[in-house]
Amino acid sequence: MLSAMSNMKKILPVFLICLVVLAGWTAFNVQDVAAQDAAPAAPKADTGDTAWIIVSSALVMLMTLPGLALFYGGLTRQKNILSTLLHSFICLCLGSMAWVVFGYSLSFGPDVGGVIGNLDWFMLKGVGVEPHSTYGPTIPHELFMVFQLMFAAITPALITGALAERIRFSSMLWFLGIWSVVVYYPVAHWVWGGGWLGAMGALDFAGGTVVHVTCGMAALVACIMLGKRKGYPNTPMPPHNLPLTVLGAGLLWFGWFGFNAGSSLGANGQAIGAFVATHIAASTATVVWMLIEWAHRGKPTALGVATGTIAGLATITPVAGFVSLFPAFLVGLAGASICYICVVFIKSAAGYDDALDVVGVHGVGGATGCILGGLFNSKAMGSPADGLFYGGGFSLMGAQIVMVLSVAAFTAIGTWIILKIIDVILGIRVTQDEEQEGLDVSQHGEKAYHV
Repeated sequence: MLSAMSNMKKILPVFLICLVVLAGWTAFNVQDVAAQDAAPAAPKADTGDTAWIIVSSALVMLMTLPGLALFYGGLTRQKNILSTLLHSFICLCLGSMAWVVFGYSLSFGPDVGGVIGNLDWFMLKGVGVEPHSTYGPTIPHELFMVFQLMFAAITPALITGALAERIRFSSMLWFLGIWSVVVYYPVAHWVWGGGWLGAMGALDFAGGTVVHVTCGMAALVACIMLGKRKGYPNTPMPPHNLPLTVLGAGLLWFGWFGFNAGSSLGANGQAIGAFVATHIAASTATVVWMLIEWAHRGKPTALGVATGTIAGLATITPVAGFVSLFPAFLVGLAGASICYICVVFIKSAAGYDDALDVVGVHGVGGATGCILGGLFNSKAMGSPADGLFYGGGFSLMGAQIVMVLSVAAFTAIGTWIILKIIDVILGIRVTQDEEQEGLDVSQHGEKAYHV
């Protein structure tokens, strides 16, 4: 008996220690499970949202090829159509390569001082199929990257319309590649990637500043530095194939539904609102432009109708997901009226040769839409802040004005510096003989038509 009691005394401390350890382990795991239960669920991709953004990405690509290529190509003289088509084609390919290597990381990567992203996502490291909590919590992160890739590709392609028929192809490649790094990536970060403009409260739903103000201001600086086409404005330079231009405008309109409605990043109510607003603004601008031209010049033209459509689409872009139906009508009306004045009157008075009206349509239209956002944006439509007419006061309007002015100034300075350097090293303009012969032959050694 005494021996048994002695053994129990030896075993009891070990037993008690085991109980304490077991109790502690159980409590720790219960707390861990409770913490897991309390933690927010990780973002999960939604199949409907994913499908819509895949389609939207393809639609935005369609805007560049073949939409923009045909729209611009038909507006040039026939000796320059292949060169013009190739500008859009190569912008898509070159822009895609740069975007996946470092462009996406610089634009949307973790913020560095509100100015630029870092290189954590260099070569898409860490960008996979799991959603990102900020960039589309219901779609794969890589899909958001692809959607934004199409924006980064079409923006420099839009600039080429102002430089058509006189820029050296090699210089254009260097310019657009460097311009994307120096101008587009920082501005995209400022507005959409966690930078200082977004933090200030400025709102750009689908690219009024990031796409249209940047390309418009770059086009203005570039066409002034490049100089006028030989014979402009005294020699007639009519579009050689307006059916191509009208076809391109239709494809741009079609693709713009992905551009704007896709910027909701889901198949949701905001996407529907953006879709309707985009269509109504474009339709209104088309009719208003036609009526203004009819009153001004005596006849409505196919070129005017197509131009009015693009003006309306550019103007509604920054507010498409933030405004209701009646403001969308007003945005279309304002876009057509203001852009017509810039294209027809101000360009002639200023004397710059914007060959395909990038400045007056895209630049002015995008800036106009951003400013109108300060009036018409509504929280009821998904805007983070109300505009002046919806009780929001002047705070949003102030932020919108700062956004437009700062982006325009930064783009102008950056574009001028890049072109100056390239002009010194390579030269940016073809010779007079090459321009007379046409860029198709002088730059690419081929012709579009053999008749």
